[in-house]
Amino acid sequence: MAFSENQVQIGAQGRVVIPAALRKALRLQPGDRLVARLVGESLVLERRDTVERRLRERFRSVPKGIRIVDELLAERRAEAQRESGGS
Repeated sequence: MAFSENQVQIGAQGRVVIPAALRKALRLQPGDRLVARLVGESLVLERRDTVERRLRERFRSVPKGIRIVDELLAERRAEAQRESGGS
């Protein structure tokens, strides 16, 4: 679905209105939650459930019972120990 470019203006308190044609195409409703992130010099808005689905897909190969946070902390501690001379 191709759309011409839409200009938006930043209003009071940094608010941006998403043009009606885009809201309709994305089936956005008042109250829908979006996640905003910076990609290079672009602002990307995504549905929260889309982000969650992408993250689940990315980490689905992690075996059950493995806590990624614990694994990351262990790696960081080992790296810090190596950098400090292995004490």
